[in-house]
Amino acid sequence: MNSIAYWISQVEIVIGTLVEYIAGVLVLACVGILFSGVIGRYVFNDPIVWSDELASILFLWLAMLGSVIALRRGEHMRMTALVSQLREPFRTFLESFGMVASLLYLALIMKPAVHYALDEIIVTTPSLEVSNAWRASAIPAGIALMILFAVFRMGKSLRWKPTFLSVICIGTVFGVFYILSPSLMHLGKLNLLIFFIGVSGISILGGIPIAFAFGLGTVSYLGMSTRMPLNVVLGRMDEAMSHMVLLAVPLFVLLGLLMEMTGMARAMIAFLSSLLGHIRGGLSYVLVGAMYLVSGISGSKAADMAAIAPALFPEMKERGTPPGELVALLSATGAQTETIPPSLVLITIGSVTGVSISALFTGGMLPALILGLILCALVWWRNRRLPLEVRGRPTTQLMVKLSLIALPAIALPFVIRAAVVEGVATATEVSTIGIVYSVICGLFIYRQFDMRRIFPILIDTACLSGAILLIIGAATGMAWALTQSGFSLLITQIMNGLEGGATIFLLVSILVFVILGSVLEGIPAIVLFGPLLFPVARQLGIHEVHYAMVVILSMGIGLFAPPLGVGYYAACAIGKVNPDEGVKPIMGYLIALLIGIVLVAFIPWLSIGFLPS
Repeated sequence: MNSIAYWISQVEIVIGTLVEYIAGVLVLACVGILFSGVIGRYVFNDPIVWSDELASILFLWLAMLGSVIALRRGEHMRMTALVSQLREPFRTFLESFGMVASLLYLALIMKPAVHYALDEIIVTTPSLEVSNAWRASAIPAGIALMILFAVFRMGKSLRWKPTFLSVICIGTVFGVFYILSPSLMHLGKLNLLIFFIGVSGISILGGIPIAFAFGLGTVSYLGMSTRMPLNVVLGRMDEAMSHMVLLAVPLFVLLGLLMEMTGMARAMIAFLSSLLGHIRGGLSYVLVGAMYLVSGISGSKAADMAAIAPALFPEMKERGTPPGELVALLSATGAQTETIPPSLVLITIGSVTGVSISALFTGGMLPALILGLILCALVWWRNRRLPLEVRGRPTTQLMVKLSLIALPAIALPFVIRAAVVEGVATATEVSTIGIVYSVICGLFIYRQFDMRRIFPILIDTACLSGAILLIIGAATGMAWALTQSGFSLLITQIMNGLEGGATIFLLVSILVFVILGSVLEGIPAIVLFGPLLFPVARQLGIHEVHYAMVVILSMGIGLFAPPLGVGYYAACAIGKVNPDEGVKPIMGYLIALLIGIVLVAFIPWLSIGFLPS
């Protein structure tokens, strides 16, 4: 028996190491391809037409293999607030229950994933002229590997009794749903409560990883109450996880890790500390300001957070800020900065509603600034009671010296923004410019570049990115299923029937888009409901730019509000903080943001005061 367990362990190590090395190489390949595209286009005036296409193929493989690594390491994001309060036998049972439930989800989508990949064989990519199955096959390959490592993890735990009980419980629930399936098809909107609130909500509270909880709710709804093929959901997941904008997520994660390794982050923090370190909780204000400066550059809120958190969190923790407070503030700043250009959400809302994008860019700056000031006020209030380390004010000579040392690091956000604004690189490509810039600074300026740490950093990048992207993919699949259920049409009918004029419409819009933001995320909700609700706002005399700010900021709260907000779990993953620790601190920040949104909603000048008349 021991001999069998030993060889199983060795097989797991060999396969796991191989997956990690392939994922690390994929990270490097994506950086190289995108940076080559920038060089070819602007240095040699010879665009590489296939670069984005190849990067998209490799990106989906990177996302799926990163998900595999995260499952092997047990680093998929989970909500364990309830589980952690239970006694040991119940905790052990729920751990096994979560793994069995995750296995069930993976098993349910394995066959549709294979069919989806086979369907893509006949599709040919326009530039490379290869079968799209090369990209789509990443999904079934990743699922198969996750199943394998889930089995390995269950085998190594040797908790046969709770595992057996979990199989019985899940099998019973699945059997009941299967038997009742013909009746469920006639329940209509009630299925939304059963599957999306019941199955997904209970799964999240039970400690099942967020991505698998979302997936279970979606697959259960489609499989038990509709006749839709499940491979359609795999298509939505593919579309979400291989979106080129999201490629900025692993690249900015890598950029943050490189800034830390090369000493750029330490130099920046030392200078910022010299300016604000003598103030209680001064780096919290730096976090708010930094997110305001870099937000929107990558087009992905997760990527924005990944560019900031690794540079600030270590020093903030050292000074006594609790991890839960850190991730709560990071999430709040993510919600606060949704309207700052060049925001992908602003571009999307302009394209689907016909609102001027330049007007949206102009109108988005001040509302975000107002919310930022409110967050700073709350930071000041909270920091009065925290046992934070306050350091003495440095001399002017030291501040000048630190500023010169930090200048290359401080210049990085301006280099990135200039590259986007001037059109040198796309929002995704610009992250590679930051990576190359960081490598050069580390090698020749700060002289801190440990080659032995490079591959572990690449693997960590793949792992963290996979955990984030699998959540996004599962959430997008859920969004599509909600659309097919008629949920969007129901919401529109209710909003059209409201009484009380513009005031009630704005208040209800805030509530509705907070909920939609937590369930559908920003862009899917905008695409679904923007064309439907903006005409209603115009009829009530609400300026379209003003309404856009209210909608976007409200969805930002939902996106970062636990227990369903995907952005909150992305912030926890980036900050490497257990989601439980941030739940209580974030509530105060969400209330502060809500107060700010109400101000924006009922003072239209904040959104339209600087628009040309």
